[in-house]
Amino acid sequence: MNPSPSGSISPVQGLHHVTVMASDPQRNIDFYTRVLGQRMVKVTVNFDDPGTYHLYYGDRTGQPGTIMTHFPWPDARRGVRGNGEVVATAYSAPTASYDFWLGRLTGLGLEVRGSQRFGHKVLTVDDPDGTWVELVFEDGAPVEDWPGSPVPHEHALRGFHSVTGWVRDTGAVRELLVGQLGLTEVGTEDDAQGPRTRFRGSGDDDGGTGVGLYVDVVERPTGARGSFGAGSVHHVALRTRDDEQQAAYLGQLTAAGYRPTPVQDRQYFHSIYFREGNGILFEIATDAPGFPDDEPVDELGKHLRLPTWYEARRPTIEAHLPRIVSPEYGVTLGTRNLETAPAGVEETPASGIQVFTAGRPLGQARVAAILLHGRGASAQDILSLETELNLSAFTYLAPQAEGNSWYPQSFLAPVEQNQPQLDAALATIDALLAELEAQGIGAQNVVLGGFSQGACLALEYASRNRARLGGVVALSGALITLGETGDLGGLPVFMGNAPDDAHIPLDRFQASAELLRSRGAAVDARVFPGLGHAINAEELDAMRALMQGVAGQV
Repeated sequence: MNPSPSGSISPVQGLHHVTVMASDPQRNIDFYTRVLGQRMVKVTVNFDDPGTYHLYYGDRTGQPGTIMTHFPWPDARRGVRGNGEVVATAYSAPTASYDFWLGRLTGLGLEVRGSQRFGHKVLTVDDPDGTWVELVFEDGAPVEDWPGSPVPHEHALRGFHSVTGWVRDTGAVRELLVGQLGLTEVGTEDDAQGPRTRFRGSGDDDGGTGVGLYVDVVERPTGARGSFGAGSVHHVALRTRDDEQQAAYLGQLTAAGYRPTPVQDRQYFHSIYFREGNGILFEIATDAPGFPDDEPVDELGKHLRLPTWYEARRPTIEAHLPRIVSPEYGVTLGTRNLETAPAGVEETPASGIQVFTAGRPLGQARVAAILLHGRGASAQDILSLETELNLSAFTYLAPQAEGNSWYPQSFLAPVEQNQPQLDAALATIDALLAELEAQGIGAQNVVLGGFSQGACLALEYASRNRARLGGVVALSGALITLGETGDLGGLPVFMGNAPDDAHIPLDRFQASAELLRSRGAAVDARVFPGLGHAINAEELDAMRALMQGVAGQV
């Protein structure tokens, strides 16, 4: 087994869970419980978006290495497989059960594809949203299978075997998995898409046994990138034993430049998230406290469980969740069908300006972020923050300024020198908010953010009280004009800047923060020595917290 680069850190054990975007929640439940025979071990909500279910399937107790989780967004568009994402999740099945599973799946009308992989038979089917689900027939470690499963005990799936990612460059994955996380490279074989390389976790003991040991990647140097949607794997979580080990990995990954998120409390485990060089989103999740932490094992999956901070809103949350039925218990959850919002515009709002989008499909979102790029940059540049923020509740809109500039002169120039472009830029934000309003997302559920020139524009828009926003984020920016008045009513504002930023003088930054506070805004203004004209991790953490606060109010 390859040692971890740091002697104090145990190598990652293997897979903890896989999280996928789905569409119809009932079809999802029926496939994973009635077809695959997995137990629904937890019904909760997306902690960033409590109007969306988070459904967990696994063995009887939901032990790490068996958990498939889904965020169902009704009527979401299908994703498109491609590089930079995990494209398949494989379960381990008993070697002698090949004929049983082939007959079961074909008998249920599913299209089944057979193959061989590293010497073992594999069956592949699509779940209702097109996610590739594989069965690898290799006698792995037994799990505590669910007694209520429609699948006989001797044929029950034994947790995960592996996941498969498509990448442009295997070397970037190797650098993370072997160099940082201590996995072992097993070998490479030919695959229809390109060379497949396998990496193995350390397992649960010195003998390397356990479930979910493998991560495979297929190298496709000229392959197109994936497009996220229903059926797409959002992230893959790897296991670590406890908070201490996770903290050690957080420090190591930060030092190596992977920019992991802070530790996030997911109620049943603690998580950090980061991307490898091809774009695959990984998580490191702790084994504890586990799914029986808030209800007995025999009650798992029977009730809608909410984190403590959402309990006071339970009636509202239940009213907005679609009605689902768990056939293994006959329990009805939720109170009414979700009304699907009209389809959203993808490229061009009423103003005629080009807009780029990312994140949650507009028709399924209740919160949005409008991101404004800086001078000389592009909408695609600032839209890349979506991957850093990792907030699945949000739809992101990034308009493109004509000539890559919102107004011609410095924001410190007399206002008339930046007209009529400044007014046109403010009108663009008006148009985007109107489009969002038409899709059911009011301005109070929108965060307006920007960098540099875009940050100045965001602050100016909020200061002029053109709409009562959910929050504002200004990364290296300040107010364009200091003469506006009017109550801002507790508007959350985050501002970050360097003390020696050549574009945003410190005195203007501080004066802007004080003026906004005097008008009733809740301003968090921070100065970061050595930042330069850039964005750092602490700013992104503050931006994430502000956005989570907005999402939590919906």
